Amino acid sequence: MSGSLRSRLTQNLGLKILSLGFAVVLWLAVARDPQAAIAVEVPLEFDNIPQNLEISSENIPRIQIRFRGPEHSIRRLEPADVYAGIELAGQKTGDHTFDITSQQIHHPGGLEVVQVVPSQIHLSFDTRMTKQVDVRPRVIGTFVQGYGIGRVVTNPLNVGVSGPRRRVEAVDAAITDPIDVSGVMDHITVERHAYVSDPLIQVTYSEPVQVTVYIEREPIEKEPAQSGKN
Repeated sequence: MSGSLRSRLTQNLGLKILSLGFAVVLWLAVARDPQAAIAVEVPLEFDNIPQNLEISSENIPRIQIRFRGPEHSIRRLEPADVYAGIELAGQKTGDHTFDITSQQIHHPGGLEVVQVVPSQIHLSFDTRMTKQVDVRPRVIGTFVQGYGIGRVVTNPLNVGVSGPRRRVEAVDAAITDPIDVSGVMDHITVERHAYVSDPLIQVTYSEPVQVTVYIEREPIEKEPAQSGKN
């Protein structure tokens, strides 16, 4: 063996032996850590949705992501460490199908995405619309005999609602939580929140609505006069 070759082999010999030792220890650690698998269910996250666009699909599925990796990494995995992102920049109205691939799954390193279920989702999109609708109080209860509702006053008279255009167009009023007038013989003033039953529509007025229900005596019907006999 030439002197130059021997010199290159023995140069930094201690550092080389130390590096080899670390490599052996790492290999042994990996070899002793068996592989494991886990399935994690996570919600979808929508990135960069256009400002004037709404998702009009009522049910957005959660997805199940199946991972494989070292057992110690699998044991430490939490659902909060994982999410699937769908890019919506430039998205238009209408129905669209999205593939969910492993590249869209954000997760800790050292794990392999084995499967995504479902691998596709179908969503509908519509433009956002806001409009004013009447407030319709929901009055319930048992009236005192001979009394009934005279008039109902709300403040404000109407509230704004916002959501996908086709759904907002179908809404004509926002309903209040129930107002029980049992036993009332004059009037009652309460505060109630207004809502729309469609889960995709938001009432933009966040304060309670003031509602006054006036109870009045019902008019007594007079019996028709009987004509006298000849």
